[in-house]
Amino acid sequence: MLKFENVSLKYGSFLALEKVSLHADKGELVVLLGANGAGKSSLFLTASGIHQAAGGSITWEGKELVGSKPSTIVQSGVVQCPEGRKLFPQMTVQKNLELGAYVHRRDAGPSQQILEEVFALFPILRDKKDDPAGSLSGGQQQMVAIGRAMMGRPKVLLLDEPSLGLAPLVIKQMFEVIQRINQSGTTVLLAEQNAFAALKIAHRAYVLENGHIVREGKPDELLADDSIRKAYIGA
Repeated sequence: MLKFENVSLKYGSFLALEKVSLHADKGELVVLLGANGAGKSSLFLTASGIHQAAGGSITWEGKELVGSKPSTIVQSGVVQCPEGRKLFPQMTVQKNLELGAYVHRRDAGPSQQILEEVFALFPILRDKKDDPAGSLSGGQQQMVAIGRAMMGRPKVLLLDEPSLGLAPLVIKQMFEVIQRINQSGTTVLLAEQNAFAALKIAHRAYVLENGHIVREGKPDELLADDSIRKAYIGA
């Protein structure tokens, strides 16, 4: 289980997260809904060790993550796919993917197998493997970003806004792949503004507003809530 208990985060005097508590059980696909600036990325960056929590606890399989190095957190099985993809545009697709396995470089044996699994998830990347990542379409670049995260051998995958800026058809394909990743046994915590698409594949969901969890429930419960629909689905 990935568990956040009363997690707070400050940027100077600004309180970005205040006593946030949520969890994702093993094998679950949990969605974190929220508008831009709600605190979704801050929560993920804190879980990944990029930001240090001002208070609270984050545990994975009972082990405390707060205070750990980002590389140690990845080695433990918690891997983030960041908002905005953060690729190296001049490097080839394959080199970008291989960087995802860097923390496991002393145990490189399984990496080739995982690379083949990534190519099976995203067949177009095999065709584009020698192309600069920056030459790909937005959807293909997002495939590289997710594939790079998968190369880190995640037990739990933190996906931050994977649908951002993508065409509707590409979004549909992306969410189908995310669901396949989850069904293969990887726990997924998915931060999204695209509530309708995300809730269709989720087991549970939380709503984050101004650094606070304001609602949680099953997807059908949230979809039936008029305030949630108006805020995140536009209906």
